[in-house]
Amino acid sequence: MTTRSATIIGFTAILLWASLAVLTVLTAPVPPFELTAICFAIGAGVGLVWMLARGGLGRLRTVPPAAYAFGIAGLFGYHFCYFTALRMAPPAEAGLIAYLWPLFIVLLSGLLPGERLSPAHILGALAALAGVALLVGGNVTRVSGEALPGFGVAFLCALIWSAYSVGSRRFGAVPTEAVTVFCIATALLSALAHLALEQTVWPRGAAGWLATIGLGIGPLGIAFFTWDIGMKKGDIQLLGVASYAAPLLSTLALIAAGITPASPKILSAAVLIVGGAALAARASAKARRAGVSPG
Repeated sequence: MTTRSATIIGFTAILLWASLAVLTVLTAPVPPFELTAICFAIGAGVGLVWMLARGGLGRLRTVPPAAYAFGIAGLFGYHFCYFTALRMAPPAEAGLIAYLWPLFIVLLSGLLPGERLSPAHILGALAALAGVALLVGGNVTRVSGEALPGFGVAFLCALIWSAYSVGSRRFGAVPTEAVTVFCIATALLSALAHLALEQTVWPRGAAGWLATIGLGIGPLGIAFFTWDIGMKKGDIQLLGVASYAAPLLSTLALIAAGITPASPKILSAAVLIVGGAALAARASAKARRAGVSPG
């Protein structure tokens, strides 16, 4: 597989993740652990079919236990926090905060050996944080008792996914087939948590079931495998820059679906978050072209 082909495959994950907020909202009132269990079971099924078709089942024996633990913690932690945030706070605002992960990937990558942050990285971080402040600052009284905890959970899930993404670079030799095991384990853990903590509520009607199945096949299924291929074999820098379009695409999808009304506040916040992340990514790309560490 060429670098160009792997990069194109990685792009498909970004497009699929743009539908995550819309589909999650449509699955209400299914509780988070139950929804996570159902969707990851579907995603695991997609992975098993793909793995058996490729004859790659035996490659799972080469995966170290640390890689399995890391992948399961990343997938389970991020998606549970994401689903919870969208239920606790307005979906557009919570989705934008959760999609700070592209910026955090840039910032965390500066902490890797041989890397350091530049002034452009810091400026980009401040711009993105200004976008978050714009989302919640004008409604402090209204959200302090209800939506504010959801914003905090959304921020946490951004940290989890960025740590998972950057940390996965240390497991570059792990085959993509291992993602299937991540999904299976996450589904089982979510099912146990659901039985212990939640009341079972099934999706409502055909729309709810279609949204749930769509989540499992696309954003919580195929996307993980294509992202893994793109990160390990494609142009990582290009994919990182492209991922900054995810929050804007997600918000536009919510608006197009009629779930969230368009407003200057939301659109301005999206511009600040995406612009800040792009500025930080540009600094990293410039440093790589010059053959030096960012800074």
